[in-house]
Amino acid sequence: MLYSVNRSPVPDEDVTDASSEKDQLTLGEIINIKLVESGEKDNLMELVRYRLVESGWKDEMRHVKKKGRKDVTVDELIRVITPKGRASVPDAVKQELLNRIQNFIGSSAP
Repeated sequence: MLYSVNRSPVPDEDVTDASSEKDQLTLGEIINIKLVESGEKDNLMELVRYRLVESGWKDEMRHVKKKGRKDVTVDELIRVITPKGRASVPDAVKQELLNRIQNFIGSSAP
């Protein structure tokens, strides 16, 4: 059987259909699959968590959360904090993550 990250298993006798489906994947999807299969995605997630804590970003997001109402729902909190959180990720963290992904792609290219 063939397995993919967000797809159900494909039986072996259906390999031709699986290859045509694979041809339809976007580059981002292919990269994500390779990152997950190699375990590199977990490494990158851990790196980002560490860098965000190290840069003070996580504490800043906690401060934003505390300034809100007491009876706020999780959905409201996510809606308010997500844009600010994404915009405030330090450029150095974004660049390091991008460099690591580019290195991964370069090292796994045939």
